[in-house]
Amino acid sequence: MRTEDLLAAIATGMWRWDHASERVTLDAEAARLIGLPAAPAELTQAAMRSRFHPVDFAEVTGIVQLAVAEQTLAEARLRIVDEHGRVQRIVRSRSRPRIVDGGLEMVGTLQEVPEPQPGTSAAHTPITGDWRRSREAFLLDAGRALAEARSTAEVLRVAAGLSMPGFMPDGLAVFGIEGDRLPVIGHHGYASGDERPFADMTLMADHPAAEVVRTGRASYLPTPEEYRRRYPATWPLAARFRRTSWAFLPLVNAGRTIGAWMAAFAQPVAFTPDERSVLTTVARMLAQALARAVMQEEQQELALALQRSMMPTVQPDIPGMTVAARYVPTGGGLEVGGDWYDMIPLPSGRIALVIGDVQGHDVRAAGLMGQLRIALRAYASEGHHPDAVLSRASRFLAGINETELRGHGEDQRFATCLYIEVDPATGLLDIARAGHPEPAIRMSDGTMLVRPTAGGLPLGIVPDTDYPTTRLVLEPGETMMVCTDGLIETGGHDLETGWERLRDVLEAWEADEDGESLERLADALVQAVHGPPSHHTTGPLVDRREDDIAVLLLRREGAGCGVGTGGLLTPQPVRRTVLSVAQAEPERIAEARRQVRDVLHDWADPDQVDSAVLMVSEMVTNVLLHTDGDALLVAEITGERGARRIRVDVADSSDELPHRRSPGELASSGRGLMLLELLAGAWGVDPRGDGKSTWFELYEEAAEAAGPLSSESASESASAA
Repeated sequence: MRTEDLLAAIATGMWRWDHASERVTLDAEAARLIGLPAAPAELTQAAMRSRFHPVDFAEVTGIVQLAVAEQTLAEARLRIVDEHGRVQRIVRSRSRPRIVDGGLEMVGTLQEVPEPQPGTSAAHTPITGDWRRSREAFLLDAGRALAEARSTAEVLRVAAGLSMPGFMPDGLAVFGIEGDRLPVIGHHGYASGDERPFADMTLMADHPAAEVVRTGRASYLPTPEEYRRRYPATWPLAARFRRTSWAFLPLVNAGRTIGAWMAAFAQPVAFTPDERSVLTTVARMLAQALARAVMQEEQQELALALQRSMMPTVQPDIPGMTVAARYVPTGGGLEVGGDWYDMIPLPSGRIALVIGDVQGHDVRAAGLMGQLRIALRAYASEGHHPDAVLSRASRFLAGINETELRGHGEDQRFATCLYIEVDPATGLLDIARAGHPEPAIRMSDGTMLVRPTAGGLPLGIVPDTDYPTTRLVLEPGETMMVCTDGLIETGGHDLETGWERLRDVLEAWEADEDGESLERLADALVQAVHGPPSHHTTGPLVDRREDDIAVLLLRREGAGCGVGTGGLLTPQPVRRTVLSVAQAEPERIAEARRQVRDVLHDWADPDQVDSAVLMVSEMVTNVLLHTDGDALLVAEITGERGARRIRVDVADSSDELPHRRSPGELASSGRGLMLLELLAGAWGVDPRGDGKSTWFELYEEAAEAAGPLSSESASESASAA
């Protein structure tokens, strides 16, 4: 016996409900159970819904959602009602909901259950009380859903998905007001282009939407005959959609009519007082939601226009270099804050890169940012060096603080800034920094280093401030990243942990020679910090819009490494860091130790890393103690991984060569050469024309063979000066 015959023998019908296509397929028994002729049938979702008691349908929706979440059967008792809302029978539904191609599909059975006993809710009686309770629950859900909609399209999607108790529109349209015209601003349940005949409709047209806007009163058309009688001129336009009932309601917000809403039904609707009450309430909520959405869209457009006017397009033709940039606002208010970046052609033929952050995330911060950006452009275009550009910019902002902000009782603002003059031909970078995060360099082998640069106070604090300049070289294949602190510290991170998070992204990036590669890196950096693109997303990856973010990337093109054409080996990339430690900056010795440890982050032997850090600390300290000049540290790694060499040079301007001493057990100095001899694979002191250079080398292949003295034992036998 076939399954269908067996089910029919036990008075059980089968049905399939496809929410994506909004179609329900019934076998003959299922059709009979819901009050149709006993033959296979296919209904619209709205027609199927109209067969159920509205309270039961509202409850079964929650049961289905729970079954989807728990991957179990959805089982419910449903009252089947006629067109007058009277209960005909009670059926039990069992179904297994599942997600198919992104949509919900349910396949299940229907089986009649016994009639209720006397004294309970009797069959064949009106269900007005239940309908009103269902209406209240529906309006509560509808209000919440419409309140959360943030765009016109989203409002229309929410309106289209509302399950009105007892009746459901098959088509929706919203008419707006533009002067004396009434354009369709959105629709659902119609094909694209169906709105074209109404595109030029005026407020004086013989159309129910136009009459509703003119009079402010709703128009209900329960039959096609009523529509044709009242609006003969526009009936031919509506007839082709084969609807049977229509409701046109004014959209009124704050006492002003902003448009009209049409709900069209494929099934006859009598528009009883209760049904009209539901439609009127939905129209009122819909008007409020649309007004909010339009306001948010206008604010978003204003914010985007303001951003476009303040943020330059960073795609100039720089020979041998590629640039990418991103700006992401906090998401509040006008979505414009005080962060900015800029690229400025200089009279010398070089390029200036600027990134900065004005204190605050409000309109005042955005205005100051625009003024400061223009001032910086003017000073740079005059040909001033980086230190002079920042000094003038600080004086400019201090003047605004004094004359504009303080004079109007406002708090004074300061700004951080990083100004970089780039020579595209040589990769030379002259950097001046005003309280801003330091630049990071991704080397050609993938290692990321934060480059220490000299700096001064943020702009605007002291009118006359000096900004020392640091000179670096961006080698071929290297990428520089500069950013505002929003990229580093968002998500509860401090500077140290924030840089570690960015290091993972930069070092995992696969660099190539096309501009799209750098654009992907810019997106990856923002994504790693900000979470998903939509700030409506919830959960562990919720978008963290705590602070504005600006990031600027500069890559110097260069040959890759590894095996080249024809199997020939191209030179391995050199990993190098350079750091200057001035006599007046002994605290930078700690920075020197950190730089060396960062350069050796993937070195095979951690003991050798400790040894290198200890020797660098000793060598730089000796320069500051025993000479009158600064120390210049250069650390360079060459060779293939597993067989690399690190050479560290510390140069100074003194001609006096170091000499061995025999320190006593309690001596606090005099152990430098002893440490080099004990820990280095090779070392030496080379005289130069302007001073000398003390150097040492370590070899990675010697990592497994312990040296004569580990760094730990060396630390016990000697103390760094």
